[in-house]
Amino acid sequence: MKRLKIIADDKIPFLKGVMEPYADIIYLPGAKTTAGDVRDADAIFTRTRTKCNEALLKGSRVGLIATATIGFDHIDTAYCETAGIRWVNAPGCNSWSVQQYITAAIATLAYQRKFSLSGLTIGVIGVGNVGSKVAKAAEALGMRVLLNDPPRADREGAGMFVSLDALLSESDIVTCHTPLTKEGPYPTYHLASDLFFSKMKEKAVFINTSRGPVTDTGALKQAIKKNKLSDYILDVWEGEPDPDPDLLNGAFIGTPHIAGYSSDGKA
Repeated sequence: MKRLKIIADDKIPFLKGVMEPYADIIYLPGAKTTAGDVRDADAIFTRTRTKCNEALLKGSRVGLIATATIGFDHIDTAYCETAGIRWVNAPGCNSWSVQQYITAAIATLAYQRKFSLSGLTIGVIGVGNVGSKVAKAAEALGMRVLLNDPPRADREGAGMFVSLDALLSESDIVTCHTPLTKEGPYPTYHLASDLFFSKMKEKAVFINTSRGPVTDTGALKQAIKKNKLSDYILDVWEGEPDPDPDLLNGAFIGTPHIAGYSSDGKA
């Protein structure tokens, strides 16, 4: 039987030695993987650095893309469907790491700005694997927690969820944990817009560790210019890997999309 050929991102930890008994596996830098590299591959094991789109995949024999990440906006899922390519992601793989980043960030903010988190209200937008853990950690810190997740509210009923308007108007800290979507009933592309920031409580804190384009860079800059926010924390940026220099310089914490970049989160 012919052995499978796999192209794998060389930054996926603990992978080397696992698949070798079953397949021929070639490790390459994700950002430099080309159409020529994958042309005769049966599968791609990737992270976010490889854009798995028509330009990369057309004419190849790739039948499976496995991404060692929660997000999958680097995969052109529509093209994969038409081309008959299966894809899988890893929901929750780095959720504890991101939760720890958020907890450490707001604790550091409270320490340096000399206020107590206990009794403050945090609004969690997107209550999936990450958001749910952030909510529990915030409760343990004595914070009041508001949850907004329209897809879950549709499935499960309003129950524990509040509207986005209510969350924005009442929260001292707003933190985003949504996937990046441009279509469907609840798109998240530029969710944090001019209108979004205008509805936030005065001098609130804004945090985004989900995907850069969830935040409209121009809208955030305007909110900062108008002194709407007391602080902001960004781990993700529009136009990655290049952050907006003005936003980076003004952020209480600005990091290069590493909130979930732990060894256990990548494994």
